Amino acid sequence: MTTRLTIGRDTTLCMSLSGRPGSFGSRFHNHLYAALGLDWIYKAFSTSDLPAAIGGVRALGIRGCAISMPFKEAVIPLLDALAPSARAIESVNTIVNDDGRLTGHNTDYAAVRTLLERHAIAPSTRFVLRGSGGMAKAVATALRDAGFRDGVIVARNETSGPALAKALGFAWQRDVAGVRAPMLVNVTPLGMTGPDAQALAFDDETIAAAEIAFDVVAMPPETPFVARARALGKKVITGDEVIVLQAVDQFVLYTGITPSPEQIAAAARHALT
Repeated sequence: MTTRLTIGRDTTLCMSLSGRPGSFGSRFHNHLYAALGLDWIYKAFSTSDLPAAIGGVRALGIRGCAISMPFKEAVIPLLDALAPSARAIESVNTIVNDDGRLTGHNTDYAAVRTLLERHAIAPSTRFVLRGSGGMAKAVATALRDAGFRDGVIVARNETSGPALAKALGFAWQRDVAGVRAPMLVNVTPLGMTGPDAQALAFDDETIAAAEIAFDVVAMPPETPFVARARALGKKVITGDEVIVLQAVDQFVLYTGITPSPEQIAAAARHALT
């Protein structure tokens, strides 16, 4: 791996904002910056003052900012424009700063569409999706746009859950009790590193009755849900697949450069180990 250039006044900064900052984005983007000889650097942050943080992105000329839970929807009023991917979903996971004009994008959506095709999941497959936040909007919309019609949104929030289901033509229920489907999709923090690390997104009986387990949690990639499904011989789609694809799209949006497949694979290995 090429050693990164010394940080100076001309170094371009990119960043991320998350309720639970992780190391993947920093490791992935910085690895590619070094491999491509770019005088760029990427740093993860959290904040309790989102408007001030976004003001800093604008005022300090920070080129790009990844947005994670719980800021994907709250950030929208703070931006100047939305790309079609974010406008359709009303959820932002990427901000591009063009001379002080901030545009929101959503690269999660494209990543999910790619994975559905890559894993050859038939649109006729019935699914249950747990979650109703910004990432859930991206995943559910990607499913709808890929031709999936038979689905249930499971969400405790009795405002966002029914609203998401109604907007996309799916059913809604408050909890997972008694729900069964060939494909289970977790779009909640359950199983994520932290206080929810040991939580199962779906119970054993529901997992046993399914055929496909799709977990968008990337850290760790082997969540309790994924581990249980894998042990039962189910087809598994993991969050690290999502996070790599969406990060590549972010990198291209920020830099205008498309890394080679070999460079992407090397950056992913570095970031995920």
